[in-house]
Amino acid sequence: MLGDITQKGYEKKRSKLIGAFLPQAPGKGMDPSVPHERRTPVTPGSSSRYHRRRSSGSRDERYRSDVHTEAVQAALAKQKERGKMAVPMPSKRRSLVVQSSMDAYTPPDTSSGSEGEGSMQGEGTPTSSQSSINMENWISRAIHGSTTSSTTSSSSTQSGGSGAASRLADVMGQTHLENHSAPPDVTSYTTDSIQVERPQGSTTTSRSTPKYGNAELMETGDGVPVGGRVSAKIQQLVNTLKRPKRPPLREFFVDDFEELLEVQQPDPNQPKAEGAQMLAMRGEQLGVVTNWPLSLEAALQRWGTISPKAPCLTTMDTNGKPLYILTYGKLWTRSIKVAYNILHKLGSKQEPMLRPGDRVALVFPNNDPAAFMVAFYGCLLAEVVPVPIEVPLTRKDAGSQQIGFLLGSCGVTVALTSDACHKGLPKSPTGEIPQFKGWPKLLWFVTESRHLSKPPRDWFPHIKDANNETAYIEYKTCKDGSVLGVTVMRIALLTHCQALTQSCGYTEAETIVNVLDFKKDVGLWHGILTSVMNMMHVISIPYSLMKVNPLSWIQKVCQYKAKVACVKSRDMHWALVAHRDQRDINLSSLRMLVVADGANPWSVSSCDAFLNVFQSKGLKPEVICPCASSPEALTVAIRRPTDDSNQPPGRGVLSMQGLSHGVIRVDSEEKLSVLTLQDVGTVMPGALMCVVKPDGVPQLCKTDEIGELCVGSIATGTSYYGLSGMTKNTFEVFPMNSVGALISEYPFTRTGLLGFVGPGGLCFIAGKMDGLMVVGGRRHNADDIVATALAVEPMKFVYRGRIAVFSISVLHDERIVVVAEQRPDSTEEDSFQWMSRVLQAIDGIHQVGVYCLALVPSNTLPKTPLGGIHLSESKQLFLEGSLHPCNVLMCPHTCVTNLPKPRQKQPEIGPASVMVGNLVSGKRIAQASGRDLGQMEDNDQARKFLFLSEVLQWRAQTTPDHVLYTLLNCRGTIASSLTCVQLHKRAEKIATMLAERGHLQDGDHVALVYPPGIDLIAAFYGCLYAGCVPITVRPPHPQNIATTLPTVKMIVEVSRSACMMTTAVICKLLRSKEASAAVDVRSWPPVLDTDDLPKKKPPLLYKPSNPDTLAYLDFSVSTTGMLAGVKMSHTATSAFCRSIKLQCELYPSREVAICLDPYCGLGFVLWCLCSVYSGHQSILIPPSELEVNPALWLLAVSQYKVRDTFCSYSVMELCTKGLGLQTESLKSRGLDLSRVRTCVVVAEERPRIALTQSFSKLFKDLGLHPRAVSTSFGCRVNLAVCLQPHRLGKLADQGTSGPDPTTVYVDMRALRHDRVRLVERGSPHSLPLMESGKILPGVRIIIANPETKGPLGDSHLGEIWVCSGHNASGYFTVYGDEALQSDHFTSRLSFGDTQTIWARTGYLGFLRRTELTDASGERHDALYVVGALDEAMELRGMRYHPIDIETSVIRTHKSITECAVFTWTNLLVVVVELDGSEQEALDLVPLVTNVVLEEHYLIVGVVVVVDIGVIPINSRGEKQRMHLRDGFLADQLDPIYVAYNM
Repeated sequence: MLGDITQKGYEKKRSKLIGAFLPQAPGKGMDPSVPHERRTPVTPGSSSRYHRRRSSGSRDERYRSDVHTEAVQAALAKQKERGKMAVPMPSKRRSLVVQSSMDAYTPPDTSSGSEGEGSMQGEGTPTSSQSSINMENWISRAIHGSTTSSTTSSSSTQSGGSGAASRLADVMGQTHLENHSAPPDVTSYTTDSIQVERPQGSTTTSRSTPKYGNAELMETGDGVPVGGRVSAKIQQLVNTLKRPKRPPLREFFVDDFEELLEVQQPDPNQPKAEGAQMLAMRGEQLGVVTNWPLSLEAALQRWGTISPKAPCLTTMDTNGKPLYILTYGKLWTRSIKVAYNILHKLGSKQEPMLRPGDRVALVFPNNDPAAFMVAFYGCLLAEVVPVPIEVPLTRKDAGSQQIGFLLGSCGVTVALTSDACHKGLPKSPTGEIPQFKGWPKLLWFVTESRHLSKPPRDWFPHIKDANNETAYIEYKTCKDGSVLGVTVMRIALLTHCQALTQSCGYTEAETIVNVLDFKKDVGLWHGILTSVMNMMHVISIPYSLMKVNPLSWIQKVCQYKAKVACVKSRDMHWALVAHRDQRDINLSSLRMLVVADGANPWSVSSCDAFLNVFQSKGLKPEVICPCASSPEALTVAIRRPTDDSNQPPGRGVLSMQGLSHGVIRVDSEEKLSVLTLQDVGTVMPGALMCVVKPDGVPQLCKTDEIGELCVGSIATGTSYYGLSGMTKNTFEVFPMNSVGALISEYPFTRTGLLGFVGPGGLCFIAGKMDGLMVVGGRRHNADDIVATALAVEPMKFVYRGRIAVFSISVLHDERIVVVAEQRPDSTEEDSFQWMSRVLQAIDGIHQVGVYCLALVPSNTLPKTPLGGIHLSESKQLFLEGSLHPCNVLMCPHTCVTNLPKPRQKQPEIGPASVMVGNLVSGKRIAQASGRDLGQMEDNDQARKFLFLSEVLQWRAQTTPDHVLYTLLNCRGTIASSLTCVQLHKRAEKIATMLAERGHLQDGDHVALVYPPGIDLIAAFYGCLYAGCVPITVRPPHPQNIATTLPTVKMIVEVSRSACMMTTAVICKLLRSKEASAAVDVRSWPPVLDTDDLPKKKPPLLYKPSNPDTLAYLDFSVSTTGMLAGVKMSHTATSAFCRSIKLQCELYPSREVAICLDPYCGLGFVLWCLCSVYSGHQSILIPPSELEVNPALWLLAVSQYKVRDTFCSYSVMELCTKGLGLQTESLKSRGLDLSRVRTCVVVAEERPRIALTQSFSKLFKDLGLHPRAVSTSFGCRVNLAVCLQPHRLGKLADQGTSGPDPTTVYVDMRALRHDRVRLVERGSPHSLPLMESGKILPGVRIIIANPETKGPLGDSHLGEIWVCSGHNASGYFTVYGDEALQSDHFTSRLSFGDTQTIWARTGYLGFLRRTELTDASGERHDALYVVGALDEAMELRGMRYHPIDIETSVIRTHKSITECAVFTWTNLLVVVVELDGSEQEALDLVPLVTNVVLEEHYLIVGVVVVVDIGVIPINSRGEKQRMHLRDGFLADQLDPIYVAYNM
């Protein structure tokens, strides 16, 4: 375990590490290209040569380890040999690829102060880059055999030739990992793996680039061949995911959903701790020297009076010149002055603002340690408690709000600051310092001497021995971003100074150079406190000087012959990069170099490299003293400076695999994944140390187990200020041994450091509790992951040190997220290549998958005050979708291993075992019916007639001047109206025209292409009068002929129309240039223009004889993109009208407002047929007019005092979105909805409960009764199954109104398994479902199993089957797969009632008997529609309804306005519309992936971000997901961003 890494050792270790990957040349034991010569021992000459090769440009040494870099290179090479795996690169819109000039960018401010992040100015200066042979090339040459192959090698930095940059990244090689689950099931596809060659040099996003030549044609799910980029990429993704990456899941299926998720099973082969139980380690006695002062103030008093001229602190300006020397005398007198003023000059004599024990904020900049020191000691003398914090730069600094909370909880009212700092704080126009966000109100007090009044002669501070009162509070930022205050008592402060004095061997008047932040941690303890106890002289190097001159601290050590220096590994690294310009450096005066972050596993390489270079400049190896510290336990351990240079420091080379299981395994050095640790010395004097299990009871670890270090000593913090619960868990820990006995009666403090105590009592730190990520039961350290990412060459694409690693919790496990800042000059391809190699490296070395890797533009990650990355803030931004990355790669397929097992369908129970009377499996059969038409006697005159044409003729004779139809225009005025006789006469003329000009026989089909209005109605009855069969067709949209005209043409052709009737305007449109570009105009049937009608009456009207002949055809495009026409006979049409008349109580004196498209389904029936049958007046409002005037419909309803109105979801949405803010102004215009009894949404889908509720809420103020809004349900086989009539007003008790529609909550997870499980409102995974309205008279419903056709019980999910007089009589189609379709209209149950003929609606739903009763006293059966079978997606053996996934997605981010999902080859594709800047597009990818995983247990395959309005929506307001899918596969969406999740 012990061993020194000299050059020789380095070479040896390197060759051992890489040995496994060197292709052995035949017959020779060694590869010829590996340099043979062994290095001579380090002499000045060779060391510089060696050094030159190591340093290529500047590196953040914190994470730099050459051995590690080589391990990463080798791991990548190994993966490369295993076979390439192509990751599809995301496509990006041109505008998102910012290729701006370099001048526009500022490099990230790497002012990374004490955080040790960041690089330095003069990065990659010409001298360093020219003189350094690129190490990576050299290594790759070694790996890849001969020198010639280095250009194509994986780690080659050349991007030319066949270099990796010009090819899609060959990522995700076959890494065989132990504990990852099966790949998603991807249906095997016929096409071979499609090789995507990228045209050289073209950006991936440009639209003009030629399509890939060799992307073979592939078939989509519907058998439509598509070619092109998108499908090639998806195919590539599919092929990638098909590879056997993980062992399969355990066989596992539980019927109950409580815990379907896979529980991570411990790997039986994982290493377990085998050592004996450790013992607590005791530090040496704290030997109290007689002349040690009794308190720190006493020491200050002693030196201030005995040797006032002795220098205490020298500060530097940015040129490295001494700015100011503070002597002990000045420190003493000024501290007294500050103490006097804060006690006596704030507030009034009777009511001073500060009393002893109060907390005071110290706000001093990093370049003014003298003012800070005076203020700090002033507080100690005044017995008030200083709380040092960072200077708030702006009102919204990252983390500054949390500091404010700390100040508030400490009750701070006064902030001490320096003159310069006070001037620099942001001011309001009146000169006031504004209150920072989250901060308490503060009085700012400047501590410069000239602003203070002199204390009177007789006033003197009270100096007492150190006691248990609080001395100061040090702030600490937690993992979640919250800031805590650690209180340190005066006795702890003194004891800590004594322990440091003893272990560092400090003596009076020594000189110490301090580069660290003096406000906290090691910088405060050595540079402000211990130094005063020993009358030492501190040379303070501000961070601003280090940025300009990284060598400044070394120069000061030489200049002042300093004995001690306190630095971070970053400072050592910077010195390495810059030391070449220096001749006369001599470090022989140094007896101790304290490395403050020596506990960080990655500091070991800095220490080695520093020693290597500066040994020739007088640096002794034993001088380097790493230490471990934490805000809670102060100094935990420190390596002592010894005189014995023969004793090498301790080294541990540990297996990363072992560490992830929490055990220590000294690595056999074969493996790639090792972590080399250096010891941080032994326990502090007077302290006890033990290692306990990180979670749960503080039980001692075994000797070969990693745990949290705990320290028992006077010299630790005592509490988190004001937080007793957290204090107990951290500062009052009682470790126990394996039998549960306490090891000490005194409490221990948890240090937050993970590690172990090695041989000889040496402490080793392997990581921090804060950086710990537990993924799949294994522990990984954020710092280790950062180091691996940074070892991936080439490093040209991201900034060193500007990299954040954190974990987020998704689906009950932690997932690793890596965010890095990308350099502005790197191309898309380069970055993507780098990202894919980082994934491989982390997978290869840590055996853990990265869930998300994101690159953000330079300088955009939130910073801490000293320039490091503010982790918790970055995580917060990531989770709320405001990080704005410029590149994202998600790998949920490889990372998420705890998904529930795909479901196997259970065989259904056979008929014999389940039917007993009308019970199925012990439940009442799910059947229901509306009122019986036969028994309903009413004065329905229209019943005498079998045909609608006869009803119209009868009305034209009996009530000729009764108005049937009124059409409104967008201004709300009447555009036209029709009385019974006007309609009759118009229809006669049209019938004549059809006979004369069209030469049509009876039974011919006629396409009616009209805008919504009265012409359409007249043309429909004209067709009936002529004995023709009308088909209503939506006219083409004049602004969008190319896409709307082909649909018109298709319907005309499929319906076999012999002629078309339309208006003059549309006639002209059909003959226009645009029309002929879209379709072949010559193939249209004859077009008749009904604006020009013949004058004469027809000789004779057609008298239909057989009521079972066709009355009309109803064509509609379903949401799955299928065009389906159904046949409606005269019998069905009349039965339909009668059913609606009875349900809605329609009669001639009623008025009904209709805002629907009149082309198909219930919308057409209400618009054209019902008024003629029932005689009521229909007020027609074309939905397209609402786009001009959204209030049109509601104003009409109010103006005509309408009681019943019908609309579509799109109309309701338009009103909700368009009028949301105008309710007040509408009220003032007299809009009143209080007369509305029914507002029915006509739909063919699950009721959109959120929309109807928000509509009701919004218009409640305008008098709309909340119970008025309801929905209907229809489908192709039956255009209206349910329709909720009015339930308000006087008629409520007359037996016609049904009960209120009920809402139930079902478990979404059960629904996926085709089961209904009712849950309480608000329970997790609950989905609200609203009843779809009351079943129409004459309609019977049953729920059947769609596969077995057996009847199902109450509250069971199945297909809704319907039996009714107004069922359609079949599909009208030219394609005719008749067998399949007859099944839709003439199905019988497989058992039970096998006689009745049912029509299958194609919708899943369930019936549930409610507690409510309807008019006849029967209990009311509610029908709940869940969704269409065609739309449902089968994924992992479960059935998903797109709307559920879409609802989850829309909720995740404010900028997602609409979403649609579909599947392609078992990949789930999510398309989201972005309402926001394109920069937000990539924020959505992780959020969408997370929410679908969390709520639906599905992995999203592709996320497509598009502009608003790209998702096609039909007139009913339904999404056309299949159109969208075809558009996506044919690459027609012009997406902003397409992310392919791995």
